Amino acid sequence: VQLQASGGGLVTAGGSLRLSCAASGRTLSGYYMSWFRQAPGKEREFVATISWGGSTYYTNSVKGRLTISRDNAKSTVYLLMNSLEPEDTAVYYCAAGRRSGRYYSSNTSEYDYWGRGTQVTVSS
Repeated sequence: VQLQASGGGLVTAGGSLRLSCAASGRTLSGYYMSWFRQAPGKEREFVATISWGGSTYYTNSVKGRLTISRDNAKSTVYLLMNSLEPEDTAVYYCAAGRRSGRYYSSNTSEYDYWGRGTQVTVSS
């Protein structure tokens, strides 16, 4: 499976972006998918996750501003980012995982496939 993230860019504070992550190589039936991000000098952190059935979970700092969604027919997950803040600046990675008994996960060790990342820069 290959995950290809796109949609990053440079935006001013308060602006919006929509990230996309398309999977190819095999179906991701039953997989949960997520977005993580990594800022310079910091560890990769969880942003949002969505189950195969559409249940979602967000880290507190993005609730109400970022929305994760997926189109299973297109094997694509999205991240709509509104009211962006300079603190959102990072490389954003999409990931797909499947673990018995899990519907979604914020733990990087519970993912099987990772995309290469797309840069999001928010200027103040």
